[in-house]
Amino acid sequence: MNILLIGSGGREHALAWKMAQSALVDMVHSTPGNPGMDDVGPCFDVAVTDIDKLVQLTLQVEPDLVVIGPEAPLAAGLADVLRARGFDVFGPSAQAAQLESSKAFSKARMKEYGVPTAAYGEFTDPVLAKSYLRTLDAPYVLKADGLAAGKGVVIAPTLEEADAEIDEMLSGKFGDASATLVIEEFMHGEEASIFVITDGTGAVYLPAAQDHKRAGDGDTGPNTGGMGAYAPAPVVTDEILARVKKEIVQPMLKGMKRDGMPYQGVLYVGIMVTADGPKVVEFNARFGDPECQVLMKGLSGDIVPAILGAATGGLEGNEEAFEALLELDRFEPTATIVLATEGYPGSYAKGSVIRGVKTANDLPGVTVFHAGTDMDEGGVLVANGGRVLNVTASGETLKEAVERAYAGVNAIDWPEGFCRRDIGWRALGETT
Repeated sequence: MNILLIGSGGREHALAWKMAQSALVDMVHSTPGNPGMDDVGPCFDVAVTDIDKLVQLTLQVEPDLVVIGPEAPLAAGLADVLRARGFDVFGPSAQAAQLESSKAFSKARMKEYGVPTAAYGEFTDPVLAKSYLRTLDAPYVLKADGLAAGKGVVIAPTLEEADAEIDEMLSGKFGDASATLVIEEFMHGEEASIFVITDGTGAVYLPAAQDHKRAGDGDTGPNTGGMGAYAPAPVVTDEILARVKKEIVQPMLKGMKRDGMPYQGVLYVGIMVTADGPKVVEFNARFGDPECQVLMKGLSGDIVPAILGAATGGLEGNEEAFEALLELDRFEPTATIVLATEGYPGSYAKGSVIRGVKTANDLPGVTVFHAGTDMDEGGVLVANGGRVLNVTASGETLKEAVERAYAGVNAIDWPEGFCRRDIGWRALGETT
């Protein structure tokens, strides 16, 4: 098989790296890719938002399978256009991808299908929004309805801060994404991410992961796209996973199919494990970033058959066979540390030189995935984004995986970068 992978971040580097290992795959092409993905296969210079040029590129490459990594092209309907052209595509339709691209749509589907989630209200009027706030207890959860690069969620500790945030968000803090605002009750518990590869009916579950959203140690500072992750997440017990399947995933897949928008691809189920059981925090229409990195690194088996099955059908009734190919029982505990540019998630400078990535990659169990890198005119690796590198490592235990990942971080010479130093603290606190 030849695969065309759409995307350029750490998630896509991890997917390309993993898929290229499959005996079923001859070549993984990527667009636009990054310097790390250049080592996996050829990269093209077509942006993920340029749907017309992506279609032209797909017709040129003639891949056997198209894998869409980020949410923006999914929301823009790339999967629909390519399927109409006869290509097998891993990724949901624009209609189904509204589970991520519209918080209001997602909450309405959950309400209709009886899926447990936080109580909520949907607003475009700041007066009504503030009125609803006063029916809730602090802290207050405010979400931009549309896509905001993982930064559209604000948790305000006081009513005054929430009021001010409502004014900012409805006045364009996140552009069109926050023209509509979803306000939710705050759920108490521990978060986890569950990834379901599905063809719309059958479902294959990957190990649960846990992300670290806050910029600073101890879960302090502003929300980010994710500063690190690990898997498996001990908070997702067999009992919790069984409830997620029965109470969340199965009703969602059944309801979406019944309503004429079957979900094909990977469904990211962000849950809060509350005293009453698992409840949905959010759905995403693609692999999480950086959770994808720990899943691809920790999996011993082949991810491509399940991805192909989701794109072409045939998962239902054959889940055990696909799980056997994934070798889920041999999953290695894995952690990833995000190295970000100083200033992220606020303003930051680009172009600082990064050294030592090869040294880190040569350490036991370590793989460095590129997220926001570029090569300068002299062929030197430089930072080109907020989240720049994902230093990922596996080990016999999570403790060993985390230690190896931080050894990789310490081998990288990048004075302008920073990272959290407590990735995995919840699980390690429970298991050591």
